[in-house]
Amino acid sequence: MNLKQLEAFVQVAEGGSFSKAAKQLFLTQPTISAHISSLEKELNARLFVRNTKEVKLSDDGKDLYRYARQMIDLQKKIEERFETGKEESKHLITIAASTIPAQYLLPKILMKFNERYPKEQVKLLETDSSQVVTQIIDHMVDVGFTGTVLEKKHCKYIPFYKDELVVITPNTEKYQKLLEDMPDDISWIGGEHLIMREEGSGTRKEAGKQLRAAGINLDKLKIIASIENQETIKKSVKQGMGISVISRLAAEDEVKYGDLLAFSIPKADQGRDINLVYNKNYQMSKSIERFVKIVKEIYGIEE
Repeated sequence: MNLKQLEAFVQVAEGGSFSKAAKQLFLTQPTISAHISSLEKELNARLFVRNTKEVKLSDDGKDLYRYARQMIDLQKKIEERFETGKEESKHLITIAASTIPAQYLLPKILMKFNERYPKEQVKLLETDSSQVVTQIIDHMVDVGFTGTVLEKKHCKYIPFYKDELVVITPNTEKYQKLLEDMPDDISWIGGEHLIMREEGSGTRKEAGKQLRAAGINLDKLKIIASIENQETIKKSVKQGMGISVISRLAAEDEVKYGDLLAFSIPKADQGRDINLVYNKNYQMSKSIERFVKIVKEIYGIEE
């Protein structure tokens, strides 16, 4: 077993493809396959489950990945430590983010990071909040962004942005009157069709929490659809399919241009925290430290 084999293994695990790993490492696909085959023979284990569409880690592969990723990270730290006086090299930062930070907060962060450190590379994976935390725990990614705090070992959360949830409706005379006459009362939503984010979404969990604080039980509402894509939710609301609860950030443009109306949720305080999360059991590389510093600078988080 050697580092080249482990590096090939990690690239296949993270990219889900032998061909992608070959391109990333500037090797041929047969060479990547040979590295993986050698590892499987030496360890007497099947590391990947393959089918015509994808390549996934087996249970043995998941165990090996945790060790291999640590070894590759350690190799990078050694390289960084002894690069003094040399031209700064490129490093890849892997990020997992839930929908709201991925679509509405990270673009600004990534632009600032690229301006400051143009040689750095970033890989962004958008998923739900629970998967963000799982990937941080398993060290599948370097940092994560999530609107939900899951009490898991080894996770360090840094709140950096307050996200307000709102009830969105079509901009029709009915809802215009409600907004004018009852701006601080959303009890009327009990009689409405409701479109919600998918199970596992931080927005959905927080919506349930905030509605309960306002005296409304989410389980008793008429939920007619669970939709993962926020653009689909907004378009469905605009066309009159129902109402929804989403981030004010996500509805900002549609409200501004008069396509939707937004109702604040009573007793919601300042909103939920959007958090940067990382695994405190692993020492950050210089690249990751720089990235975290940029987030703190943009949002005024003290060191």
